[in-house]
Parts: sequence; structure tokens; C-alpha cells
Amino acid sequence: MLLIALVCLPMAGAFVTAALGRARRGGPGMRDGSFVLVTALAFVLALCLVPFGAEVHIGGFLVSGFSFRTDGFRSCYALVTAYMWLFTAIFSKEYFKHEQENLTRYEFFVLVTLGATEGVMLSADLMTAFVFFELLSFTSFTWVIHEENPGAIRAGYTYLFIAVIGGLVLFMGLLLLMNACGTLSFAELPAAVEMAQGRIPEIRAAAFCILLGFGAKAGMFPVHVWLPKAHPVAPSPASALLSGVLTKVGIYGILMTTLSALPRDAVYGEVVLIAGVITMFLGALIALFSVNLKRTLACSSMSQVGFILTGVGMYVLLGSASSGEGTMLALSGVMLHMLNHSTIKLTLFMAAGVVVMDLHTLTLDEIRGFGRKKPLFKAAFALGALGISGVPLFSGFISKTMLHESIVEGAHEASEMAAGIFPVTHGFLTAVEWIFLISGGLTFAYMLKLFICIFVEKNTDPARDAAYEAKTVASGAPYMNAASAAVIFGSSLLMAVLGQPAVMTRIAAWMTGEEEILHFRVFTWTNVKGGGISLLIGALVYLFVVRRVLMREGSYVNLWPKWLDLEDLVYRPLLTGILPGFFGRIVAVFGENRVFKPLAAAVPKAAGAAASVPGENKLLAPFAKLIMFLGTFFGRVLSMSTDALIMLLRKTVVRERRVRRAEDSGTVHTLTAMREATAEALSPLTENFSFALMMTCIGMLIILGVLTAMLLL
Repeated sequence: MLLIALVCLPMAGAFVTAALGRARRGGPGMRDGSFVLVTALAFVLALCLVPFGAEVHIGGFLVSGFSFRTDGFRSCYALVTAYMWLFTAIFSKEYFKHEQENLTRYEFFVLVTLGATEGVMLSADLMTAFVFFELLSFTSFTWVIHEENPGAIRAGYTYLFIAVIGGLVLFMGLLLLMNACGTLSFAELPAAVEMAQGRIPEIRAAAFCILLGFGAKAGMFPVHVWLPKAHPVAPSPASALLSGVLTKVGIYGILMTTLSALPRDAVYGEVVLIAGVITMFLGALIALFSVNLKRTLACSSMSQVGFILTGVGMYVLLGSASSGEGTMLALSGVMLHMLNHSTIKLTLFMAAGVVVMDLHTLTLDEIRGFGRKKPLFKAAFALGALGISGVPLFSGFISKTMLHESIVEGAHEASEMAAGIFPVTHGFLTAVEWIFLISGGLTFAYMLKLFICIFVEKNTDPARDAAYEAKTVASGAPYMNAASAAVIFGSSLLMAVLGQPAVMTRIAAWMTGEEEILHFRVFTWTNVKGGGISLLIGALVYLFVVRRVLMREGSYVNLWPKWLDLEDLVYRPLLTGILPGFFGRIVAVFGENRVFKPLAAAVPKAAGAAASVPGENKLLAPFAKLIMFLGTFFGRVLSMSTDALIMLLRKTVVRERRVRRAEDSGTVHTLTAMREATAEALSPLTENFSFALMMTCIGMLIILGVLTAMLLL
């Protein structure tokens, strides 16, 4: 029952919280209290699940029903999820203290998303994971558009479009896998795949669809475009959850599919490895160029997801070489880095939230020097920066060391690996190792850039610098209250706790079930040297790139070309211009000549033949009219229902600000003004919905492409 309660309690609590928020007297206070209470109860339930292993099946849903299970990995991430929701809920009380508009909506969807996320993390089969995955995709959309400014709306729709494509491709992958193996259960898939060796191309195609679908939420290249845009515009507590947990939902789906379906398939392993390496390096590079605090942290999340995917790819390739030690290191590194990244980004994004609360800006030149006289704040941010940079004795070092060692082990075992799309050679994996080390160095460089900017340098504006120095706890003008300080500094202490080998090896053994990991020696000369090389690269990049190239006349500049935005450069032109024109041309050339013209000629002939039969015209004419009437009626209903549903959502849970009417300004032509205001309000809806439909069509085309590729393999 604990499993079901952990999933259902937050969703039920969301309705209670929303009802309290609409109460006339004491509503906001009761609502906020209920919000924190529900997250606290979820944390207690997740804590109670830790010592138990259980499995629950609920029939009657989607033919196969919902299945949930606990083991070391699932229990750990259910606990991490609840812990992050609780800490962000406590921090939200101060973060939103001057905002009440749309806060009931925000808290409602945050709690629903908590239940959906726990549903994914505890799922025992891919269909259960898919249902809750799609639910959290749409509920978390409201976090991104919370501010309701143009940037937030654009980022929100980008997030939603990627979710639509990812969901369609993911569902197609599930259908292919079900057709090939007859099951979607994580426990039953290994045996089913062994029995379906003759259908490996179909299983591989299904795995690629699942990789793209879950990778869209994880922030994997090339479906990462939502991530750098959504985090800067979302509220900081939501950014902590988007980065720390929701990206791990995508990783969870990829990892469980890999472990169950294709743990030794070299083709699949190479694709995941290459996607991981590109994501890892590109995210770190964009973060280095960024001059916005939250955008830097968002691109950092993309890079860390790349580190994790690189580990997943190495796990598969090492499995193809039957390297037991290597696969153990890769799997342990993947799971530990998921844990480390979640806890680190909780601290860093809440710290960014303190900056937003006090300064209402995120530009580095404007926030420079804000933390100089704030030792507690400085210590919390420093611990997070040390953890994510992989400095020895802090959390990220151990997980990155395990991932690095799996690459080194793979280079030694390259000759034993199965051939995939291309042979994996020692030279190739050596190149991967250096990209890994350079990406780690870039991580240290951009975190050093943020720390020195906020906590060491003085602001170029003397008046602003004096105001920053005056706003401290000791001065009586605190920059955050005691509760916020407790959750931020308390969460940062995990960076030091999780940096201890005795702690991390035990957590790794619990999550993976591999007791041999307890004997892994972290602080060997080889491991420390690898971490030292990354840190040295990062220091050199900071000194010679950040200080000399990315700063002009004492100001931080963003030299990343704006035209290199993948969404604006490729996706939107492709969807709004190239593809419609291409398919329109195909219809014009082939469809009209080969289909429509013969059909148009055949219909009059058929009608003439029917009319030539005595009595047929009187019998069929009324029936034909009835069919035409019913078809027209239901066609109108279907065409209007989607717009009506969207309008209902926009006027209720996603409520718009009231359009100023003509009578408010004393204008005589009231009806005309109302009609113009309504048309203006509906215009962006129809444009965006049309774009969403185009994205859906692209998802279907991707599915058809995968099916075609499957047939050709």
C-alpha cells in the first residue's frame, strides 16, 4: 500500500491545496501550509519504502494495468524525488512571498507532477512509465509558462512541442517492442529478448524510438532545445526540479530499457555513446559562453546528462565484451552521477533563486559581487560548485571517476567488443576519454566563472556594490529567511557527505546490487591524476578563455552566435517552411495527376451509372444527403472540440489575464471592442495550436522513418 500511497497522495493533496487556495479567508496561508505538508508526507512515505522490496499490480487500466516495484535503485530515486520536492516547497514560501497570482495553479501542478514522477520512478514496466511520463510532461509545462511573459510562453511551447514529438515516438517504440517481445515488463524483457533473437532489428528500432522519446525529457542532443530556454524563465524552485529530477525521469527510462532489452547490443551502445559525448561537450561549451546565471546552470544540466549517457553507452559496449568489472563501474557511475547531479542542482538553483528574489535579474554583470559579504550563501554555492566540478572529497568526483574508469577499461577491452555500426577501436575510446576530461574541465571553468563573479569580484557600479554589501543578515536586512537558509545550506552539506568513498560505494552497492563495488579504490594515483587533468584544463580555460576572450572592458560578453540556435536554425524553418512546401509539391505533382484526377473522373461515372438504374436515384439520394449531413456535423464537432478544450484550459487552470474591455475606458463601441479583443486573444492560440499539430505530424513522420529503417536493416 505504501507504493500506491506515494503515487496517489500528492495527486489527492493537489486538489486539497487548490481548494484551500480558493478559500476567501486565510486561503493563501492554508494553501502554502498544505503544500509543504503534502510534500513532507510524501518524503516520509518514500523513507518508509527504503528497507522494503515490494511489487504491486493494479488491473483494469490500459489492458495490462499499472505495475509498481521497489528495489535499491527505485527506492533511492523515489526518496531523492520526495526530498527535492520537500526542500523546494519550503524554499517556495519565501520565493513567492510577493506573488499570489497563479500560485494556486503552480502548487497544484507541482503536486500532481510529484505523484507522476514517483509513478515513473517506481514503475515495473514501460507502459506504466509511459503513462506517468506523459502526465508529468503536460503538468510541468505550466511551470515553464508561470510568469506568462513572451519569453516564458515561447519557452513553454518549445517544451511542449518537444514533449509531443517525444511522446509519439516513445509510444511507437513501445508498440514495436511489444510486438517483437510480447511484454513490456522490465523483469520479463531479458528472457523475451533472448527468445526473439530473430527480431533484433525490430527490437533495436524500438529501442531507438524509446531513446529519442525519453531523451527529449532528459535534454539529450538533438532534442535538447527546450532545456536552455525553459530554465531561465521558470521559477527557480521549478528549475531545480526540472533540472534535478525531470531530466532523470528521461534517464530512468533509457537506463531501464537498456538494462532490460539491449544490454549487450553494440549498435545500440554506439548510438547512445555518441549521443552522450555530443551532449556532454556541447552543453559544457554553451554554458561556458553564457552570461545568464540560470542559463549557465541549465546548459550545465545538459552536459551532465551527457556524462550519464556516456556511461550508459559504455555499459552496453563493455557488456558486449563480457567485461564484468567494466560494466559494474559504468552502471555504478551512471546511477551515482544521477544522484549527485540531482542533489547538486537542488542547491545551485535554489541559490540562483536567492539572487532572483533580491535582484530580479540574472545577468552576470548586474549580479556581480552580490555574495561577497554573505559567508553562508558563499559556502553553499561553493559546495555545489565543488561537487559538480568533480573536485576530490566532493560528490561529483567519485561518480565521474567511475565513469572515466569505465572508458579506460573499454579502451583496454576494445578488441573484444562486438562490431556495431563501426568498429570501436582503442583510438576511438581514447578520443572519448579526452572529450570526457575536457568537458569536465569546462565544467570547472564555468563554475569558477560564476563563483568569482558573484562572490569575489566587486560590481562595476559603486552604488550597487555598496547596496549588495549592506544587505546581509548582520545588517538587519536579510537576503533570505532562516527556512531558506536551512534548506539551501543543508542541501549543500550533502556534497561533502556524498564525497566520501565509504558512503558512495555502499549507496552504489545498494542501487546496483553489485557487492564488488564496495572494494573499488577511489583515491588511487590514476584516478586522482584523471581528476587533476580535468581541473587543470578548467583553470587554464578560465584564465585564457574566460578572462581574455569572454570579457571585454571588464564586462562579461556572450560570443556564442545567436544563429546557432538549433530550434530557430533548423526545426522551425523545417516545420513552417520547408516540409509544408515539400509535401505540397509532392501532392501537386503526384497526387493531382495520379490520384485526384482519376478519382474525379471516376466519381461522375459511378454516379451516372447509379442514376441510370431505375429507382436507385430516389432510394440513394436521401441516404446520401443524410451521410453528408452527419459527416459535416461530426466533422465540425471534431474540428471545434480541440479548440474548445484548449480555450477551457486557458480560461481555467491556465487562466489568462483579463483583456481590457472598451467600457473600461469609456469607449462607446462596446461590442466592436469586445470582438476585437477576443480575436486578438484567439490569434496566438490558433497559431501555436497549428504549430503543435505540425510537430505531431513530424512525430508521425519520424515513426514512419524508423519503420522504414527497420525494414531495411
